[in-house]
Amino acid sequence: MQLLLVGNFSPGHIGASLITAARQLGVQTLTCDTGDASAAPRWLVSLNWHLLRRRPPRLERFSRSVVDLCRQHSFDALLTTGCAPIGARALKDIGKLGVHRLNYSTDDPWSSVHRSAWLLSALEQYDDVFSPRRSNLEQLRALNGPSVHYLPFAYDPALHFRNDSRITPWSDVGADVLFVGGADKDRVSIAGELVREGFKVALYGGYWERYPVTRHAACGLAAPEVIREATYAAKVSLCLVRRSNRDGHVMRSFEIAALGACMLVEDTQEHREMFGAECEAVLYFGTIPEMIEKLRWLLAHPAARIALSRESTSRVATAGNTYAARLSRMLDATTAAAQRANA
Repeated sequence: MQLLLVGNFSPGHIGASLITAARQLGVQTLTCDTGDASAAPRWLVSLNWHLLRRRPPRLERFSRSVVDLCRQHSFDALLTTGCAPIGARALKDIGKLGVHRLNYSTDDPWSSVHRSAWLLSALEQYDDVFSPRRSNLEQLRALNGPSVHYLPFAYDPALHFRNDSRITPWSDVGADVLFVGGADKDRVSIAGELVREGFKVALYGGYWERYPVTRHAACGLAAPEVIREATYAAKVSLCLVRRSNRDGHVMRSFEIAALGACMLVEDTQEHREMFGAECEAVLYFGTIPEMIEKLRWLLAHPAARIALSRESTSRVATAGNTYAARLSRMLDATTAAAQRANA
């Protein structure tokens, strides 16, 4: 199997974990960084985003470069992640070269942040699209192009692993509650209430410093190893879905459990499927008052935090939930297509 992987390969991003997964599976892989499609002056990026409906400034050039790579190499599959900046015409040309086209749709293409005509046209050209959210499966199927599959997020064992010597539930060194993710408006309301209630809060991710209520808790963007240590140190890790993405779970749903942290989790069907009923592996909440009540209980019961964390790790940190398993599942679609063609 020869694979062309197109994505963001910065540490902590899915693209980087898929490179590691490909090595583990013995898949020959060449990469194309999607950052090249936005490599332009800030004013040009802004102009394209606002006036050309979220079109990357180097979309056409980047698309041509991917087609050229497919002409130069005998790839079996092209796998792109998220809202990959490859236009519909380029994807058509890649298909004519006999390359099986796969997309792991890690962001919701219908969200207010990502929706654009060029992206939806491009999605129609894929052979298979894998989505980690059930909320948009029917919309993807309505494109009448790709086969559509539900494929959850995962964890990377090289980054996310339990270390009981670093998990100290009785220590006051770490935060009472840790959250990792961007400062979406609905999340600011939640985090702000935690701050106002007097909890020791740590917020990693973009834009928390913009809001007065969360500014002093903002820790900024951080490398995966820093996030790992912060997760070990925190008494409780808060797991919120991204509502603008219509998520039922997020990357951190797997990562926190694999790291062995005690989880306070936004209540969704997909989280229930992962962690079972209340108190089996995590505590759930549906409202801010419920979140605060359950956080206070967890902080008062360190032994329960350890028991819950061990159960969540045992349920999630399995070979079937790694990015190697997810990549294998996606490449199975390429193998199946080749078998049908040769039948």
